[in-house]
Amino acid sequence: MERLIQRYPDRTRMNHWLVAMLFVCAALSGFAFFHPALYFFTALFGGGAWTRILHPFIGVVMMLCFAGMFVQVWRDNVWRDGDGEWVRRSGTLLRGDEDGMPAVGKYNGGQKAIFWLFTLCLVVLLVTGFTFWQPWFADAFPITVRRIGVLLHAVAAFILVLGAIVHIYAAIWVKGSIRAMTRGYVTTAWARRHHLLWYREVAGDK
Repeated sequence: MERLIQRYPDRTRMNHWLVAMLFVCAALSGFAFFHPALYFFTALFGGGAWTRILHPFIGVVMMLCFAGMFVQVWRDNVWRDGDGEWVRRSGTLLRGDEDGMPAVGKYNGGQKAIFWLFTLCLVVLLVTGFTFWQPWFADAFPITVRRIGVLLHAVAAFILVLGAIVHIYAAIWVKGSIRAMTRGYVTTAWARRHHLLWYREVAGDK
C-alpha cells in the first residue's frame, strides 16, 4: 500500500470548509439584491428583510474565518521565481501535458494567484461593505463614497465568484485534490506528480 502524506491539518481543512459554506451564503444573499430576477434567493434566509440584515454579518464572519486560514497558509503562497515560469507555461498544462511543467512547491503559480485574488477581493468587500451598511455605518460616509463603495463591492464580488468557479474546477480536474481537502492526505505518487518540490521537502528526498 502506497504511503500517504499529510497535505492539510484538521484546522486548515475545517477552516476552509467553513469559509466555503459562508461564501455560498454570502454569494446567494448578495445575488438576491444584485438583480430582481434573483430576489427569490431571499427565501433561503427568511425573506428580504432578514436577508438584508444577515448578509453583512455573514460577510464579516467569512472574512474573519478567512483571516484565520490566511495566517496558516500565506507563507506557502509567497510568490517565488519559478511561479512566473509556471504561469507562462500554463498553456502546456491546459493542453494536458503536465510533464512539461516546471516542478513546484506546495502550491503552483495558478493556485497562488487565486489565493491572492481571493485575499484582495475579500478585503475590498469588507471595506466597501461598511460604507453602505445600514443602519450602523452608512451615515458616516457621504453619498458619493457610498455609491463608489456599492460599485466596487459588486465588482469585487463578481471577480470573487469567477475565481471560486476556477478554483472548484481546478480541484475537480486534478484528481486527488478534493481528497486532500476532505481527508487531509495525498499519496506519494500524487505529491511527486503535481508538487514535486513540496514532496521532496516533506519526504526529505534530495
